[in-house]
Amino acid sequence: MLPALPVALALGSGGLIGLVLGVIGGGGSILAVPLLVYVVGMASPHVAIGTAAFAVAVNAATGLALHARRSKIRWPCAMAFSVAGVAGAFGGAALGKAMDGQKLLALFGLLMIVVGALMLRPKSTEERSSPWLSRQSASRLLPRLSLVGGGVGLLSGFFGIGGGFLIVPGLMMAADMELREAASASLIAVLAFGLASATSYAWSGLVDWSVALLLIAGGAAGAMAGIRLNALLAQRRGMLAKVFAWFVIAAGLYVGGRGLAPLLG
Repeated sequence: MLPALPVALALGSGGLIGLVLGVIGGGGSILAVPLLVYVVGMASPHVAIGTAAFAVAVNAATGLALHARRSKIRWPCAMAFSVAGVAGAFGGAALGKAMDGQKLLALFGLLMIVVGALMLRPKSTEERSSPWLSRQSASRLLPRLSLVGGGVGLLSGFFGIGGGFLIVPGLMMAADMELREAASASLIAVLAFGLASATSYAWSGLVDWSVALLLIAGGAAGAMAGIRLNALLAQRRGMLAKVFAWFVIAAGLYVGGRGLAPLLG
């Protein structure tokens, strides 16, 4: 049984992640590992990554169920992307587990800075041709989906994140998807990559299941609050996304600095 304070901190961390996802529509899962290490107080970065990967996968499954009811998902492209990515995720998880925890945190901080910078870039609004994966298009789409999916899966498994910020542009590039189509299809890959990473870490005993469940419960409550707040702040989502991007960059500098300090000392 966890003491009351860690329980409250894990629930609160999950709530913050869910709130960000509900208000902005993405990016919240990048906070999971830093919150688990520096707020909840997990001593092992590897356990934090494995725990976060499982929580991200469950959240993605919930989001996918909601999206599937409201919009048409391009399953063939998403499945081809995900199959290639799962292999990459297992490879990335193996690399991550073999790396020193402090070095891993330093690299994670660098990743957060890159993610924050990407979030500040203006999103493309151009319309794209969106061919479905079929016998006619397979020779063109499958190599692209496999290559990009494998690379994104590798990063997702290495850092134990959903990787939606990479999956969405990856699907747009590999399958000529529109942003709306890629956002829905990306949840299939986030679910697949998260389960692959969590399975690898769980096999090594690097998942704290009680904390993962608290993170999921807090995330569900935060997401519901975030969706309501999203409706109230519909005209300010762009501004909120920019504020969050700068927050991610600042957090990345902190996480990277904390990770590097023991290595330089």
